[in-house]
Amino acid sequence: MNKILLAISLFFVACYGCNTAGKDTKMATTVTANDSTFGKIEIYDKTAASLIDSNATIEVIGRNFTWSEGPVWIGDKQMLLFSDVPENKIFQWKNAGTTKLYLTPSGYTDTAKRDGENGANGLALDKEGRLLLCQSGNRNVARLNASLDTPKPAFTILSSNYKGKKFNSPNDLVADSKDNIYFTDPIYGLPQKENDPTRELMFEGVYKINAAGKTSLLIDSIPRPNGVALSLDEKILYVASSDNVKPKWYAYQLDENRNIVSGGVLLDAAPLKEKATVKQGPDGMKIDKYGNIFGAGPDGINIISPEGKRLGLIKIFNRPTSNCAFNETKDTLYFTADDMIFKVKLHL
Repeated sequence: MNKILLAISLFFVACYGCNTAGKDTKMATTVTANDSTFGKIEIYDKTAASLIDSNATIEVIGRNFTWSEGPVWIGDKQMLLFSDVPENKIFQWKNAGTTKLYLTPSGYTDTAKRDGENGANGLALDKEGRLLLCQSGNRNVARLNASLDTPKPAFTILSSNYKGKKFNSPNDLVADSKDNIYFTDPIYGLPQKENDPTRELMFEGVYKINAAGKTSLLIDSIPRPNGVALSLDEKILYVASSDNVKPKWYAYQLDENRNIVSGGVLLDAAPLKEKATVKQGPDGMKIDKYGNIFGAGPDGINIISPEGKRLGLIKIFNRPTSNCAFNETKDTLYFTADDMIFKVKLHL
């Protein structure tokens, strides 16, 4: 290649990176090495380069699901659990193994036929290592009342209503070190969504269940609240809104009693969604060991700093991502994307 052609090629690559990175990353260099069948790693900031290699392999560990969601890693079992929401099932994957059915039914335990999203969605562990579930079909937050080694569909209901009115469809949840559980309650699981005749709450809330079992409303102003996570020091509550018109990531300061004292928009996802190939809003998310957010959203898993800057992207082709989970050392990320389950190695 002669010098003129080389210069033109380099100019094109540089401009492509500037145009696709978005306004929050306009000073960054985009690295898109190791394109694969399913996705690629894009680096927008040197911080992201310290978290993940641009040549990292995106590995498929499960496929042929209807809609995968809610992954949670069980460290002492070396086991990943995740939901297939429409199928009302939870599946299991272990290192170097294949996926297999773990629990059914997972989120709807009645025998009457029901439309809508029936299965468990978000999964989490409490500080005692017990499995917590957002049950879309049953419209409550529950705990598995069985051993993780011998699961069976026996559940303890932790919360099913707010002031006597049944929840819409609990979606995602996270527990803190004080046995508080935070969860979101959008309308996605209702058969007719916001117009469902069985709907009892006319808002979509973010709630807290305290250690004594009392449910309190934290936020009622976020449209389509979806993913939820806590900062490493548990002083910030992150909430993802997957609203079609105003998709955003939010951050709220918590006081010592884990109540919200201030906060608001952390990152507006609308510009990212507009430029994305897979135009989805923010969904499930987890926090890495440095406090960064790994959040499902436009085009894949978005890597976002605590200050709200998009640092990088685990870009997934042709399918929306829904949620993610780290292993116990946080050097491996597992994530659910439509019909597939993926994993990718991170830097130690």
